[in-house]
Amino acid sequence: MKSARSILWSFNYAIEGIVYTLRTQRNMRVHMVLAVLVSIGCLLLGIERMQLVAVVFAISLVFVTELVNTAIEATIDVSVERFDPLAKIAKDVAAGAVLCAAINALIVAYFVLFGPVRSLMQRGLDIVRFSSADLTIIALGLTMLAVLSLKAVSREGTWMHGGWPSGHSAIAFGAATMVGFMTGSAGALALGYFVAFLVAQSRVEGEIHTIPQVIVGGLLGIVIVTLVFQVFFR
Repeated sequence: MKSARSILWSFNYAIEGIVYTLRTQRNMRVHMVLAVLVSIGCLLLGIERMQLVAVVFAISLVFVTELVNTAIEATIDVSVERFDPLAKIAKDVAAGAVLCAAINALIVAYFVLFGPVRSLMQRGLDIVRFSSADLTIIALGLTMLAVLSLKAVSREGTWMHGGWPSGHSAIAFGAATMVGFMTGSAGALALGYFVAFLVAQSRVEGEIHTIPQVIVGGLLGIVIVTLVFQVFFR
């Protein structure tokens, strides 16, 4: 009986460690969000079982390295009261392990998801009729107006800095969507979204916007551009 209780408490402590990492480490929260999105994408795209195993393993590896990195940082902070070059090396090496795991996860996601996602985007682009270049000006103008209107309602930030939603993310993802429509290429669309993601990520890293603000901005740009191209072109 005592052994059973000990096992239950061990599970409890382990869960507490995961919860603590999620609460205190922003990178862990980012990993969790991306893991959920990738998992949903795999299910919707009908990824094969062995490919799904590779994705699960890559996600788990990222989580494990992030947990170990947090444990190492906490241990060093407790044992070292002043700057120590060896402590810095230990933290840098642990962070490097997380980076390697994240790169591995990115490579796995590319090999598993790029083909199905590209095919899905290509089918979507084939359905939507394309517009003349004039619609790019209309779409960007409407996106800017939408961002300014939402910022006026929320009364947060300016067009260039902070607030709901992220104007840079809206324009970046809107422009990427337009590139996809104008070229009719799923590869160009994927590349455009990757560049737009880097723009959004820079806004978060610079602490100018939060993750929800850049997500809302990106979705706003995509939705407005898609509606303009679908409604106005015949």
